[in-house]
Amino acid sequence: MLYPCPMNASTLPLTIDRRFRGFLPVVVDVETGGFDARTDALLEIAAIIIEMDEEGILHPGEATSVHVEPFPGANLDPKALAFTGIDPHHPFRFAQPEKEALETIFKPVRQAVKASGCNRAVLVGHNAFFDLGFLNAAVERTGIKRNPFHPFSTFDTVSLAGLAYGETVLAKAAAAAGMDWDNSEAHSALYDTQKTAELFCLIVNRWRKLTLLDSAAENATPAAPPPD
Repeated sequence: MLYPCPMNASTLPLTIDRRFRGFLPVVVDVETGGFDARTDALLEIAAIIIEMDEEGILHPGEATSVHVEPFPGANLDPKALAFTGIDPHHPFRFAQPEKEALETIFKPVRQAVKASGCNRAVLVGHNAFFDLGFLNAAVERTGIKRNPFHPFSTFDTVSLAGLAYGETVLAKAAAAAGMDWDNSEAHSALYDTQKTAELFCLIVNRWRKLTLLDSAAENATPAAPPPD
């Protein structure tokens, strides 16, 4: 169960720039050749920009995903590759060099930040520090100057799911939220990003609904006492 905090319904923001204080949530997932962002290869990255409708309800936008060529000298841990099922050298991956891959992800994010009136994108992830660490390391390696993401702030669906559903594993949190889950698709950047985006929107939308209900109950006019 989620516990709403008191909030006046008339002051609830209905634009995404006001909802998150100038941050635009963008869900990101990466698949890698290990756990060390400085030495291990970035192999896949996917991003979904979160959108808000006129009712203040969040929805996942379109996904952008790309396969990434291991940077020169990158470590590829066989255990990590076995876990993800990625063959970094498969010819049909159509992988892009890191800088090109990052620009493929960053271009629509920059456009959305500007169009929404936000100041910066904020990364939403499941164990977000991991995804942001690899993103920041790749930005540093490639020398990209216009990284649209905040360098350290994130929204982590591990914490949100733990609060909302008592689960921290993505598959279990998705099940607790009533979402579909396909184990055969898991651990690809695109699928995990889609499910993380869905989970994030479910939790935030549910919180907003409860705050509206709570505010309406607090502001309800008390019934007149029955006549003597």
